[in-house]
Amino acid sequence: MTSAVESLLHSPARRAIPADARESRWAPPDGHLLRRIDWTSGRRGSILFMPGRGDAYEKWLETLDGWHREGWHVTAADWRGQAGSGRLGRDATTGHVPDFALWVEDYAALFADWAASTPGPHVAVAHSMGGQIVLRAVAEGRARPDALVLSAPMLGIHPQWVPASVLHRVARGIVRLGDPRRPAWKGGEKPGAQPRARTLLLTHDEGRYDDEDWWRHARPAIAMGAASWGWIERALASIRSLERRGVLEAVNVPVLLLGTSIDGLVSWRAIRRAAARLPKGELVAFGSECRHEILREVDPVRDRALAAIRDFLDRRAPRP
Repeated sequence: MTSAVESLLHSPARRAIPADARESRWAPPDGHLLRRIDWTSGRRGSILFMPGRGDAYEKWLETLDGWHREGWHVTAADWRGQAGSGRLGRDATTGHVPDFALWVEDYAALFADWAASTPGPHVAVAHSMGGQIVLRAVAEGRARPDALVLSAPMLGIHPQWVPASVLHRVARGIVRLGDPRRPAWKGGEKPGAQPRARTLLLTHDEGRYDDEDWWRHARPAIAMGAASWGWIERALASIRSLERRGVLEAVNVPVLLLGTSIDGLVSWRAIRRAAARLPKGELVAFGSECRHEILREVDPVRDRALAAIRDFLDRRAPRP
């Protein structure tokens, strides 16, 4: 039987902006407008959610609205150059950034402004690429949440048996051969993946997978495709910055990491290593029942993940 708390998290907000959510624009110091969405009536505390590569916050409405229904003030935003926050490449679909440090700067400014205007405790939640950027901001002392939750964080990429230093050298060589803004492959999440095959990388839940396609038709401006070669090279440079000895060991924030051993997009080995290095790190591990988008999985998997997050926050970011 589904508990009352679990029923709150099964929000109907999958293909509609909830009536009590407000979409707006927010500007970091350089004035580039980032798209954001806020649910502002929570008393449990505040959650700031950041999505992954090529993502838009529409994909995560069900979970975001569910947290709000649990009592949280919830905010999410699109990364600069993605979804509704403009583009940094040479076309409307390729995901590009000149340096991940730009995203760290944006996040630090957003977090500071958000934390100053919302009730505590303040919880940072992020998925995939967003998880790497947010963890880096925390490790560099640019953001100090009361607790941090990372869903399938991009702390390494495939092939995961090749060291990031080797992959980085290869990527640097390829970038030098042409425009770093050129797409690294055709299509979406992974080289060679056909559009429908993306579900084999992302989730077992075809209905939740189709929600993304629905939003891309409803709001064509949010659609994105492949990453640029420049993105790949900068992603690996950022990954290597977190791999340096002493970086994660100095993070004194409670961190919950969720990952799956069959992840086809990010390195499960890297997630396990990071969990062991973080002084207050905790790991929730999934297997073949779970793909990359853990919070958009079938109900039994998603419920387990949300229950683990709830338990972690009750312990590490208790009610005020």
